[in-house]
Amino acid sequence: MIVSLRKKFIIVSALSIMIVFTGIFLFLSVSNIVQTNRILDTLTDTVASNNGEFPAFNPSDRSALSDWLVYSDVITEETRFSTRFFTVWLDQAQQVSRVNMDAIAAISKADVEEYAKDAAAEGKSRGWVSDYRYKAVNTDDGTMLVFVNGNMHRNMTFRQLCTAFFVLFGSAALILLLTILISKRAVRPVADSYEKQKQFITDANHELKTPLTLILSNLDIVESEIGKNEWLEDIRSEGERMGLLINKMVELSRMDEGDAPPAPADFDISGAVSDTVSEFQPLAAERGKTLLSEIEPGLSYHGDEALVRRLAAILLDNAVKYCDPGGSIRLRFYRKHHPVLIVENTYADVDALELDKLFDRFYRADKARTFSGSFGVGLSIAQSIVAKYHRSIHAYKKEQTIGFRVELK
Repeated sequence: MIVSLRKKFIIVSALSIMIVFTGIFLFLSVSNIVQTNRILDTLTDTVASNNGEFPAFNPSDRSALSDWLVYSDVITEETRFSTRFFTVWLDQAQQVSRVNMDAIAAISKADVEEYAKDAAAEGKSRGWVSDYRYKAVNTDDGTMLVFVNGNMHRNMTFRQLCTAFFVLFGSAALILLLTILISKRAVRPVADSYEKQKQFITDANHELKTPLTLILSNLDIVESEIGKNEWLEDIRSEGERMGLLINKMVELSRMDEGDAPPAPADFDISGAVSDTVSEFQPLAAERGKTLLSEIEPGLSYHGDEALVRRLAAILLDNAVKYCDPGGSIRLRFYRKHHPVLIVENTYADVDALELDKLFDRFYRADKARTFSGSFGVGLSIAQSIVAKYHRSIHAYKKEQTIGFRVELK
């Protein structure tokens, strides 16, 4: 159990780190992309506002730019010499009428015209074509398209994001390593408490069994001398009930120890479930209840046969005890993607059940806790078996029926 708790602590920590660092990286990515687009949009706006030419810009004269431009670090006196751009004019028929390639030499006129056609086909005022950020401006004669080369900005953004990724990845790995190293210390208080609990149950088992055995032994002697009577029968009944409770507590404690499961083997699971049903048929008939079963024959399973039988027995025992007088119990076993075991029984007061508490230890639907041969630990043991062997179990209710579904993965 402690090992499992430590693993869960590490997994939760790892997922938390991954979510936070992924969020940081996505924020940086979006922020850098938006910043790059804004810088290039500033440049395209500057060229577009000067009829396709980069203006001779004086930093003290902001009138040459659009009113919304506030990036004083984007447009400088040297920007007009370092910005690679070209301008294309399209006529009303969206055909190229004029091209200005004075500020670029890396591409041919044919490429320029092709980029202009692609941008016009998109029908957007801003966008990307290859490595160029463009702006489309409607004019009296048609459309003016300004393209600014954003390859350098994109490469810079990519390098920044790569650096951020490796920094975040390295930080996450370091934090995870530290988490693994301190996880043992983090769960130590729980481990100590759990060990004390196990020791208490073991000690209580020995301390209770010794006087209980003595009581029952002396009871046999008294009965042999004075004969049986009502009071002695009550003492024996309560003593046997206490012994059964002690055994259940020990069984729960052993299930929680988290020992490695027995080596799995192939076995006839249909036969195992059928045998368990046969064992409960006489008990159900004795109590006036009908037990029906639908078992798909010939199914095999790779696992622990004893635990599968124990699981089926717990569910059937629970159904027989809590089924309405004269009611019916139905067991279905079949293979879907995995073997599925379903046990249902009629229960008139099903709406009053708290499904989320049925698997709690010592939970009893009967608030008066009238003893009916059950201590409320059977379903808890079933859940421990399921959890230990990575299976799933859940309870459900429908019209005057309570059911349990187990998937044997």
